[in-house]
Amino acid sequence: MLEMSPEGFSLDGRPLRLLSGALHYFRTLPEQWPHRLRMLRAMGLNTVETYVPWNLHEPRPGAYDFDGIADLDAFLRASAEAGLHAIVRPSPYICAEWENGGLPWWLLADRNLRLRVADPRYLDRVDRWYDRLIPLIAAHQTTRGGNVLMVQIENEYGSFGTDSAYLQHLADGLRSRGIDVPLFTSDGPEDFFLTGGAAPGHLATVNFGSRATEAFGELRRFRPQDPAMCMEFWNGWFDHWGEKHTVRSPEDAAGALREILENDASVNLYMAHGGTNFGTWAGANTADPRTGEGYQPTITSYDYDAPIDERGAPTPKFWAFREVLAAYAEQPAPDPEPMPPLLAPARIELTESVPLFDVIGRLSTGTVHSPTPPSFEELGLAHGLVLYRTSIPGPRKAYPLTLEGLADRAHVFVDGVPAAVLERDSDERPEIAVDGPAARLELLVESMGRVNYGAAIGDRKGLSGVLHTQQYLHGWTAEPVPLGDGTPDGLPWGAAAASSGPAPAGADGVDGTSAPAAFHRGFLDVDEPADGYLALPGWTKGYVWVNGFCLGRYWDRGPQRTLYVPWPLLRPGRNEIAVLELDGHAGPFVEIRTEPDLG
Repeated sequence: MLEMSPEGFSLDGRPLRLLSGALHYFRTLPEQWPHRLRMLRAMGLNTVETYVPWNLHEPRPGAYDFDGIADLDAFLRASAEAGLHAIVRPSPYICAEWENGGLPWWLLADRNLRLRVADPRYLDRVDRWYDRLIPLIAAHQTTRGGNVLMVQIENEYGSFGTDSAYLQHLADGLRSRGIDVPLFTSDGPEDFFLTGGAAPGHLATVNFGSRATEAFGELRRFRPQDPAMCMEFWNGWFDHWGEKHTVRSPEDAAGALREILENDASVNLYMAHGGTNFGTWAGANTADPRTGEGYQPTITSYDYDAPIDERGAPTPKFWAFREVLAAYAEQPAPDPEPMPPLLAPARIELTESVPLFDVIGRLSTGTVHSPTPPSFEELGLAHGLVLYRTSIPGPRKAYPLTLEGLADRAHVFVDGVPAAVLERDSDERPEIAVDGPAARLELLVESMGRVNYGAAIGDRKGLSGVLHTQQYLHGWTAEPVPLGDGTPDGLPWGAAAASSGPAPAGADGVDGTSAPAAFHRGFLDVDEPADGYLALPGWTKGYVWVNGFCLGRYWDRGPQRTLYVPWPLLRPGRNEIAVLELDGHAGPFVEIRTEPDLG
């Protein structure tokens, strides 16, 4: 069992410096886990750390998923087979630039439920989740012959609150369900982080990207009895849509790592290998985490400028870290793993298409009538699109249209004609006049990631209200359209048109709406599966599927310009590439490239 003293850790009576790297099983495909874990060993690490995202494993209340990319049990077995210890961080909230910080979207359907505090309604849901999850983790503890050394109570709670009763409930719940290895918390090294987030009687660790000596000095001031550990050494960073790609030089990051180790501390590289925010799992931040203002959605790639890149290849940072870690490792690191082959460059014509509005009824989970626009959560929708419809009575002159609580982007149509594209935090108010007795108003609303950090946790999607001048519009219908794996399956594909015209009146419940959004399809033929990067020159915003698997979102505002295509998604022969372009600017081709373009 792992034991602790102010001098450090020991395992079974032998000193152990934890040289750990974060690798999230849910950001890589299961077929790639062994390769990525062996790459950690090749860098000189002896431990792997992973979060456990609640929302991935319980997509709907009481419906659990531990298969495929969600097979935590298989990942922990693979990490043991790779010769790595494991640190598991299963707290209900994980941050991680992950959708809603790992909290399930369906918690937000109850507007009275309070997140991350000792609210009985929230704790009841957490307890039920822990009943299912914690015994699985407990079976892999070192005390039972496994490789799990320690388990986190909650994540960076000092960045959020001070509810010590909540932290105690989580710690008690872990113990009562079989966790007997050390429990810990992780927070920033400032006084308010540590006083708000640490739990009495359990290890406190700190997260930072530089100035290790200063950070550990602050930790020792509050916790002189705890060994020094940086649970998140931020050696890179993540990106938001519309902002510059973040990089950190290998020399600077390696110098900061050396300073950590020179303080006789243990370390967890965040990230060792970042991976990909597949599907709709990318989260979001806000420019001001205190007020929740300034929405910043996270890109699909989670490369993180990590030492092992999104494809699993060693970077210059890998070699710089390997050199630093070699002085502290118990044995020499093995050679890096060989990489899988790359696809040859190719241009794929997307020759088939179907307008989105032609298939709204086919894809919708059902029409909902409401006096006010219901949120995505009230509609039972995790992510995707909702087509909201109502009418504006007339005749009346032009007045501004205001979309209250828009989360996060809306195409506005008046009598079937595109009127505007509005975004969250925008001050734009299109002027709309009604010449006849009424005008048909349609809003196609798309969600991006829910906020994963700060005061804006609990980010609801959709609309809260729509005003024409000062008057609320009522009498709404809503068509929820989930977007995820399998969405393009079974669509009535036809030859691609030069541009998407008006949908036929009455088609799938659509009354002649002219919409540019459409699905497009083409095929990639390969001899053998291989890695690649998909570029979408000339496209604007939307989603990509490969053989029905949702790679994620693309957006021409960057910085990301290519999407990583992992080899396990492909099969010998013909492979389907499907694109949903929401703004109507279809390529009409996509490209396979051999290098990523992250901006």
